[in-house]
This record gives sequence, C-alpha cells and structure tokens, in this order.
Amino acid sequence: MKCSKIIVFSISFIGMVFISSCKKDSNSNEIFTSDSTSVSYSYPNEQVAHNITFDYLPTSTTNQIINHKYYTLSYSEKDEQPEWVGYELKANYIVNNNFKRPYFIDDPKVTTGSADWRNYKNSGYDKGHLCPAADMEFDKNAYNETFYTSNISPQDRGFNGGVWNRLEQKTRYWASMYDGVYVITGGVLKGSLKSIGKEKVTVPDYFYKILLDNSNGKYKMIAFLMPNKKSEKPLYSFVVSVDSIEKLTGIDFFPKLEDKLEDSLEKNVSYNLWLFN
Repeated sequence: MKCSKIIVFSISFIGMVFISSCKKDSNSNEIFTSDSTSVSYSYPNEQVAHNITFDYLPTSTTNQIINHKYYTLSYSEKDEQPEWVGYELKANYIVNNNFKRPYFIDDPKVTTGSADWRNYKNSGYDKGHLCPAADMEFDKNAYNETFYTSNISPQDRGFNGGVWNRLEQKTRYWASMYDGVYVITGGVLKGSLKSIGKEKVTVPDYFYKILLDNSNGKYKMIAFLMPNKKSEKPLYSFVVSVDSIEKLTGIDFFPKLEDKLEDSLEKNVSYNLWLFN
C-alpha cells in the first residue's frame, strides 16, 4: 500500500483530528459528504459532522472514526468493515420515498480504503447494510451515503432478508412509537472467522443491534445478538444484555452515560418496556 499521511494533533479535551491522504495499491489485498481528507471524532454532547448531533457514541478499538452526516462508524481495516455504526433514528426520518438504489462505492473518508464491493461477488453473502438505507429515506443524500462499502458487512442471505430485516423494521416501528431512538449495530469481529474476496473481508458469526431510548429523561435500553443465519425465531428470543455484547466485542458502548445509569441499563435483559406487537 502506498500512502502519504499528514497527522495534525489538536491538544484539547475533545480529542484529536487526523488529516490524511492515502491511496490503496490496486494489487494489494490490504487494504460523513465527500471530503476524503478529513476524519474527526466527536464526543457525546458535541456536534458531529454537518451539525447533526449524536450523543451516544461507543469507544473505538480501531482508532478510525468516520463521521458521515447522519451516521458515524468505527472502521476496522483488518476486517474491512465497521466494528460498529451509530446513528439517531428520528421519528420524522421514517418515510418511504422509493429512491433509486445507487451502486455501492468506496468510502472516501476511510483513509486506508474501504473494501471494494467486488469482494462480495459470487461469495454467497449479501452486502448487508448496518445503517439501513430504509432508515435514511427522508433525504436523498442521506440515503445515498448508506451505500458506502464502509457501511456493509457479509450477511447470510436468509438472515439479511429474514430475521435481520424484521429487526430493522421493528427498530423503525420503535423510532416512530418513542419519538426516535439511538442505534448502535455491527458484527462481532472476534474469534476464528472466515473471510471473502481478495481483500479478505471478515464474515461475522454474529450481529448485534443496541437501541437506547431517552424519552423525557427516562432511559430504556434493549440489545439483540443474532447468529448470521436464517431464523424464524421471535425477535425477543435474541434479547441479551449490553454487558454480554461488550464482553464479546471489547467495545464500551455508552461510555458517556452516568456510571450508575450505564451499569443498570447495560445489565438489563428485560424487554417488557418495548412493544413487540
């Protein structure tokens, strides 16, 4: 890989900004708008790119945080996909505009280069959105941004079109019901996992989705952990504690919540506060 990089350190409590320019060697297996040289990390209670606020970002184990306009991700170069994607799904985002689906393209903000979509070709796996396109149909640009290859992961076709799709639809239902929810989702990128394509894109055995609702200062949280395979089981059978997903992934999902509140929410495995009907 040929790469030229300038790193600018900004010393303050809000973190650092990395400015980089890097091109992937087309012969190598290595591998939020369109300014491809600016990557910034925004901590909770600050503004992320383009003044869209997302208050509940996880920690990153990869040190490559990418801010898009309506979602944020932590990109794992060794796995050629995000370890998590986080965004706020507001109630007024839930619309159906029937936009034309664009082609998947490389993410210009991933400095090491996001995996090419051709890795998925003839692999037997879908290019599974983590921030679903259907969550961003309120705006054409927001919709198109979900087609960066930094926002996809190899998913079993029966899983992607089945139980995972059911969970995505239920998430939109909850966003409408509770006037918006915060969503964190990704594949579990630990253990001995298979890969696909020339760039060796990791195939997760499990995917997780964590939802946080803060309605009038009252918090509730629910988390799902699903095997990457077809299932007809009801969604509530996949409910687990956030703590258990943190142990699997090594990620602290809500580090800026007050400690006692975080501990209470993340240990909870009850789904009684969430309407499943």
